[in-house]
Amino acid sequence: MNVHDSERISGLLEDAGYVRAGEDDDADLVVFNTCAIRENADNKLYGNLSHLAPVKSQRPGMQIAVGGCLAQKDKDTVIAKAPWVDVVFGTHNIGSLPALLDRARHNEEAQVEILDSLERFPSTLPAKRDSAYSGWVSVSVGCNNTCTFCIVPSLRGKEVDRRPGDVLAEVRALVDQGVVEVTLLGQNVNAYGMSFADPDQPRNRGAFAELLRACGDIEGLERVRFTSPHPAEFTDDVIEAMAETPNVCPQLHMPLQSGSDRILKAMRRSYRQTRFLGILDKVRAAMPHAAITTDIIVGFPGETEEDFQATLDVVERARFSSAFTFQYSPRPGTPAATMPDQVPADVVGERYQRLIALQERICLSENESLTGTEVELLVVADEGRKSAETRRMTGRARDGRLVHFAPGDTAGIRPGDVIHTVVTAAAPHHLIADAGVLSHRRTRAGDAHEQSRTPTTAPVGVGLGLPTIGPPVPTPATAAAPASAGCGSCG
Repeated sequence: MNVHDSERISGLLEDAGYVRAGEDDDADLVVFNTCAIRENADNKLYGNLSHLAPVKSQRPGMQIAVGGCLAQKDKDTVIAKAPWVDVVFGTHNIGSLPALLDRARHNEEAQVEILDSLERFPSTLPAKRDSAYSGWVSVSVGCNNTCTFCIVPSLRGKEVDRRPGDVLAEVRALVDQGVVEVTLLGQNVNAYGMSFADPDQPRNRGAFAELLRACGDIEGLERVRFTSPHPAEFTDDVIEAMAETPNVCPQLHMPLQSGSDRILKAMRRSYRQTRFLGILDKVRAAMPHAAITTDIIVGFPGETEEDFQATLDVVERARFSSAFTFQYSPRPGTPAATMPDQVPADVVGERYQRLIALQERICLSENESLTGTEVELLVVADEGRKSAETRRMTGRARDGRLVHFAPGDTAGIRPGDVIHTVVTAAAPHHLIADAGVLSHRRTRAGDAHEQSRTPTTAPVGVGLGLPTIGPPVPTPATAAAPASAGCGSCG
């Protein structure tokens, strides 16, 4: 979500006349879009700001802006710790950034603007996309859950859902410009439809499954992913839509957080171990080869060795293809931060290492089972680690796995193109395909990447369901260029 917000910030600034600085250029403006999920985000921000202080002192007119969740949380603290910052803006008023920069320049003093509620959907702002072949599309903002460890709801606000037509219009706008893969974003995507901003849009518990199926009707859209659902509200109609819609990828990120029912209750996670594993069983019954990933927190307050063992037991049974694992750190403003029985750091660290060892073993075993199978890859720009001597390129399989492949004698393979190859070896976090390329399909996305051209999407929608002031927002234009061969929807 933060990456996508950064695309909106780039789009806004380019609309205001700013030009992206080259990698070797000194920037006149540096914008930090921050996260507040983990404590090291705070440390990283203030460390980076300290490094920029002497740079700014030598460059008259240079500006620094800090936005995002950490700015929303810390408000005036940013300026107190780093008085050389020019603008601080929050999660609810991204669109104000150009005006705040102008005001700071004119007044020659820092501008801090933090709103308590969302001003407008980020989708009503222009976006300069980072990728020529893959795009993010928000279906909602905010979250209605009250997990005791999470600070996001207090910083992002209550959940507000976009109208389905607006979401699909943005998806089509991306596809019109060559994008072949879209990821639908929401703090809790499967609650989509229960909090529409538009009062004329009736509540619809099946809206997310319907949205997935509608994405299946968009010609040229080859891959659809989404993140993240919540186990408590994950329904069978979403599983059916995933299994029956060809361009929806067999990949699911399902946050576990803990395998202990007692700890899940303390976290205010409204599901239990049996419910979670039941969802995984249903998903694998409908899509036997689906890759399921997760999030796990180690060392939540009050976690005993028995609780931790329950987590290991669920991980062993779930066979996750990957897991994002975190050592619990208290976030000020969350209920968990003041809970008794905080687990000592050395105990948390030791448990964390045991979890990592187990998950690495499972990842390797699951990846090794794919050796000898054929995979379809969307070629991506450099991701992951690979030896320069092998001259391998990288692609993402439909299930989300990273695959480093040897292009062999096939010339002209570009990020955004689609290839088929055979898996020859496995590691815990990637696959190897050194048998050569079986087929290569050039795509419009590959053309765009080769030309260093990424989509710029116009504003979509009418904000929070309220009438806008001024002329209506134009409907995104459809690209007139003919599609390259093989850009149709995949089977």
